[in-house]
Order: sequence, then structure tokens, then C-alpha cells
Amino acid sequence: MNIDVRPVSPALGAEVVGVDLSQLNDKTFGLVHDALMAHQVLFFYDQDLSTVQHISLAQRFGEVEPPHPMFPHVEGEPRVSLLKNDRENPPFNDNWHTDVTFKESPPMGVVLRCVQTPDVGGDTIWSSMTAAYDSLSKQMQDLLSGLNAVHDFATGFRKSKLQRDDFEERLQKAATENPPVTHPVVRRHPATGRLGLFVNSGFTSHVEGLPREESDSLLAMLYAHVQRPEFQVRFRWQKNAVAIWDNRCTQHYALGDYYPATRIMHRVTILGDRPVH
Repeated sequence: MNIDVRPVSPALGAEVVGVDLSQLNDKTFGLVHDALMAHQVLFFYDQDLSTVQHISLAQRFGEVEPPHPMFPHVEGEPRVSLLKNDRENPPFNDNWHTDVTFKESPPMGVVLRCVQTPDVGGDTIWSSMTAAYDSLSKQMQDLLSGLNAVHDFATGFRKSKLQRDDFEERLQKAATENPPVTHPVVRRHPATGRLGLFVNSGFTSHVEGLPREESDSLLAMLYAHVQRPEFQVRFRWQKNAVAIWDNRCTQHYALGDYYPATRIMHRVTILGDRPVH
């Protein structure tokens, strides 16, 4: 394969051309992996992957996570989350977040495939947490590097717009099975060694050791900071497009501007390690 990696934003993101994700040999996968470490999120077009091929691709990066506690799944394969939004099931991921940080070991990454996209809208935006950290003053970096924050499943899903008949039952069960965890506010990437912010408005409830007013103010500043356009890349989906992102150093926002049109995505999540500074 003649691979061409085309950066689409200075902070993060690259389109990869010349790759068939269903037929990756070790050498080609190594190039894709290196590109992911360099660009944090990769985009591929025209990848008509079966469910089995989708899972196999994710498994090249690591062990696949068990079924998500709240999302429905593709028929016959609980490891593939079905993200279907339409008039009856409004978009629910239209907020900045890093996936599943309520776990002691949040995911390493995600492989997301577009099954159906609306005629217009439904883009996803990613923001680089390493770029966001690097742009802070030395004084703020030093302050944040000594802090830990609590991440709570219920913080995100209690205000979710996810429509399921058994939502409340699943919410209570998942909240019990996923008690709050503590992660460093600044995380060191285990592969690249780069430091990045590791708080998000989806699941971070508060900074440990600070009065609530100080914690809320500090987190509000950081949440606004990571939304700066300089740290972002935006992707317009097409059917059979695939995005692979490094969940350890990014946040993302799935726009809900297409409602009430239909958008269908299949998601496979890859197990990660416990964050450390």
C-alpha cells in the first residue's frame, strides 16, 4: 500500500489515503499507528468494513472494551455500540468530552465508522489536550500538575438525552457499578511522553482538595480553554468513513445540528491504562 498521511490541522488530525483498513499487514499497521501517535486522530474514506472487520481493526490497537453500560449495540455483537439518532432519539453527544473517563483505566482509543449520515450537518470536532496544555502559562502548568480531579459516571449520564425505555434502570445499575474515580488533571501520554489536560465537562465533577467555588472556577476556565479553535479539527462524515482517535489526549464534540434527520454510527472502543502524571 502506498500510504499518504495528510495533516488537516496544525494541532491534530490527518487524512490517511491509500489504506484498506480491512487488509492491514504488520508494516502498514505500524505506519497507521505511528500516524495516530503523531496526529491524535486519523480520518479514512471509503472503508466498507463488516462488523467482524471493524472489531479486528480495533483489536490491532489493543483489547476491545466490553459492552457499554448505556448504549445499545449492533445485533449479534455487543462490543459494537450502535449510535443511532433520529426524530425519536435526539442527539446526546453534543458536548465536549473524553470517552469513559469514569473508569479507573479509561479507553486508549476509539474506532468509529459512519453507517448513515444526514444530507448536511452531523460533523464531529476534536480538540488536542496536548496543544491546550502547551499553550498555558508555566505558572498554570505547575499549578495543574499537582492536582487530581474526580470523574463520575453519573455526572455525564444523569443529564443525558439518551432515549431508552430502561434508561433510569440502566443509569442506576451503571452508577453503582462505576463509582467515582480520581485521575490527575494533567496526564502524561504513555507512548509519546507528552503532557496533556485530562479533565472534561462530560464526566469531571470537581478538583480534589479545592473549595467548590475554586474548583468550579478552575474547571470552567479549562473547559473554555480547550474549546479554542486553534486546538481543533473538524470532520465532515461520509458513509463508510472511519475515524480513529487517541482518547488519552483528545476531547471531541458530536454536533447535533442535523436533528431530526438520521445519523447512524458504529463504535468500537479499545481498552487503555490508568492515567498518570
